Amino acid sequence: MAVERGAEFDCDAIQIFHQSPRMWRPTAYGPQDFEAARQAIDGSRIEEVVIHAVYLINCATKDREIRRKSLASLVQALTVGDGIGAAGVVLHAGARKGEPYAPSVRRAGKVIGEALARTERCRLLLENTAGTQGPLGRNFDDLADLIEAGGGGKRLGACLDCCHLFAAGFEIRTREALSEVVDEFDDKVGLERLRCVHVNDSKVPLGANRDLHANLGEGELGRKGLRVFLSEPRFDELPALVETGGPEGRGPDRDDVRLARRLRREGLRNR
Repeated sequence: MAVERGAEFDCDAIQIFHQSPRMWRPTAYGPQDFEAARQAIDGSRIEEVVIHAVYLINCATKDREIRRKSLASLVQALTVGDGIGAAGVVLHAGARKGEPYAPSVRRAGKVIGEALARTERCRLLLENTAGTQGPLGRNFDDLADLIEAGGGGKRLGACLDCCHLFAAGFEIRTREALSEVVDEFDDKVGLERLRCVHVNDSKVPLGANRDLHANLGEGELGRKGLRVFLSEPRFDELPALVETGGPEGRGPDRDDVRLARRLRREGLRNR
C-alpha cells in the first residue's frame, strides 16, 4: 500500500520499511514482488522511493552475532533496493556502546563494505545522529570516517535529518547559519553524496543531544526554522521525507505533507 498511500498524500517521494523495523526476520520477496513494486511506482506520481534499514542494525558492535545479523539485514535491504529501483537505503550505522571510536568505525566500515560488495546498484545513505554519546554519525567528521571505512565508493552517500542536526548542536534556523552547516558538510563529506533529507521538528532545544521528533511546526525548530531548511538551495533536487508521528502518532498524513510544501513555498519566497 506504500505507493498508493504516497500518491494519495500527493507525495513525489516516499520512504518505506522493507520489513518490520524492529525485527530481524526479513520478508521473503521474490522477482514477482519486485516487478509489481516497479510497476506500481512507474504508474504513479512517485518519482523516488527510499528504504529505511532496520533499527536493530549495529554495524559497529563488538558482538559478532549482532554484526552477522546486521550484515544480513543490510544486504537484504540493499537487495530490495536493487529489485525495486530505490534511490537508496538509509542506515543508522551503529553505536559504540562504550567502545573506542576508531575500532568501532573500522568494524562498521567492514560491514558496510561487505554489504555493498554483495549487492549491485542501490546506494547506502548514512544518516546523521542527534549527538548522543555512542551512536556514530553525530557530526560530519563521523560521516566522513564511516564513508572512508566503508570503501569510499560512489554507492556510499548520506542523509541529513534536520531534527538530528539541531539536537547535535548545529544551528540551522537562519539562512546564514544553515549555509555554514551545508558548507561544512560539503567540505568534509561532499554534497555529491547527499541524496535525501529527513524533515522533522525537534522536541528538544539546540544541542540537547536527544533524538526526539516533534510534528512540523510544533517544536524548537518551528515553522521559521523549517522554512529555512526546506528552501535551502542546495537541497532543491533532493527528496525531502517527512517522518513525523502525525496527529495520531502513526506517521505523517496528507496534512503534514501539505504543510511541508507550504513551508517550502514560503521559504522560497523569502530566499
